[in-house]
This record gives sequence, C-alpha cells and structure tokens, in this order.
Amino acid sequence: MLLCKLHLMTLKEESQELNEKEDNVQHEKSNRNYFTCQQCRKRFTRKENLEVHMRIHAGEKPFTCQQCGKSFINNPNLKIHLRIHSEEKPFTCSQCGKSFKHKHYLDDHKRIHTGEKPFTCKLCGKSFINKSKLKSHIRTHTGEKPYTCSQCAKSFTHKQCLNDHMQVHTGEKPFTCQQCGKSFTKKGTLKVHMRVHTGDKPFTCKLCGKRFISKSNLKYHMISHSGEKPYTCSQCGKSFKHKQHLDVHMRIHTGEKPFTCQQCGKSFTRRENFEKHMKIHIYLVDY
Repeated sequence: MLLCKLHLMTLKEESQELNEKEDNVQHEKSNRNYFTCQQCRKRFTRKENLEVHMRIHAGEKPFTCQQCGKSFINNPNLKIHLRIHSEEKPFTCSQCGKSFKHKHYLDDHKRIHTGEKPFTCKLCGKSFINKSKLKSHIRTHTGEKPYTCSQCAKSFTHKQCLNDHMQVHTGEKPFTCQQCGKSFTKKGTLKVHMRVHTGDKPFTCKLCGKRFISKSNLKYHMISHSGEKPYTCSQCGKSFKHKQHLDVHMRIHTGEKPFTCQQCGKSFTRRENFEKHMKIHIYLVDY
C-alpha cells in the first residue's frame, strides 16, 4: 500500500516536471517569434517594427513635414499628418456621405447611425461611441483638468477646450461667415451661426414647441420651464440657472480678468465688455 502511494507521488512529480518543461518550451517558442523592447517590454512580430518603436524612447523623429516642420517617428504617421494641409478626406460614410481624414474617425462616426456605444463608464453607466470620449467623461467624476493655459493658468478637462480658450488671449477668430462677415473661434459655432441665415431650427422644445438653432440653446431654454437654479456659488450662496453665469460671477471673488486687450493691456471679466472696449481702438485708428 505504501509502495503504491509512493509510486503515485513519483508519477505526479514526474508529470508536474514534464508540464513545467513543456511550458518552458512553449514560452521559449513564443518568445522566439517576438522581438521585445528592453525598455517597456512591448513585443513585436517584426524586427523593423521594434526599431521604429525604439524611436519613441530615443525621442528620434526622422520624418519631418516640409510645410509646418512637425516631425514623426515613421513615414505612415507623416502621411496621415499631411492630410491636415491637403484637406484630403479619403474615408466616406456610405450612409450620409460625410468624409473623414482618418479611418478611425469614420469608424466612430458610423456608430452614430448604428447607435452603438461600446465604451461604458463604470461609475455612472453612461456609454460613449469611442474611448477618448469615455476618458474625457471620467474627468467629470475625478475633477481632473490636465490642460492648463500658459498665460492665465486656467485649467480644462479637454484639450480642445484649452485650444478654444487660447483664442481669448490671441483674439483669433479664423472662421468667417461668407454672408455677413461675422467671425468665430470655432468651426462648429460658425456652422450653428449659418442657421441664422438659413432659418433652420432643428431643435424643438417638447413643452412649448419653441424651436432653436442649437442643442445648447434648447437646453438653456428648458430651465425657463423648471425655474431651477442648479449652479450655486460656494462663496456667497448665490444661485444661477446656467453654469456660464456662475463662471462669470466667480470672477468677482477670484478677481480673474481673462480678457486682455493686446493694445493697451487693460483686462476685463466679461467678453462683451472686452469687445466693447476693442471698438475704442478701432475708432481711434479710423480717425
């Protein structure tokens, strides 16, 4: 009986040893098929891909755009970048005809038609069409604002919000309406403005039937039905219907004046006061 037990134990040990050897062989075989980065352990099937990857660690960017001087680690990334200058949009949606510069933009766009939102927030259950929108959304829970203005130190949750904000300091408005000459900081704002000329009001209030040129205007209007003032100042307790009103109000407490005249250095808390002031300089130039 004792011999049988000893025999079984020996067989188990031998079996375990064989399994370990087999695992080691498989591991060696699998490793033999890959080229591994010694700095971050990322693996590649081809040596040339590893060599390109190593440029990330070395900071090497040998492919340079002749138009703007921006550099890239490989030629495909440079080719993708060149579409910014050429306005080429080779990826077209078969359902609505909208075109995109990059394939992944088209893939994200198609989810608008299918209703697919595969990226879900684990904190609140809200779903999104792409990973970047989910990552941006998570910052509303964490309060993280990683993008900081170099001129006034104001921080933002999204890079695009920082880019838009920077135009406050530069006064740049690159998007101009061809019908009335009014200029805007963002292309989307110009698109909404064009509805003033076309009369298009695609957003309708379900309570009173009033129509609006933008979704934000509709949301703004909906508060008039509820009488709700959800935005409260943490310093004095004053409440506001809209967040932007609270943001402007907070400048009273912080002393922040983000709108600065580049000609005389005078600063303002509100954009409309800044724009009114700028007319003084225009008047002085004219006369």
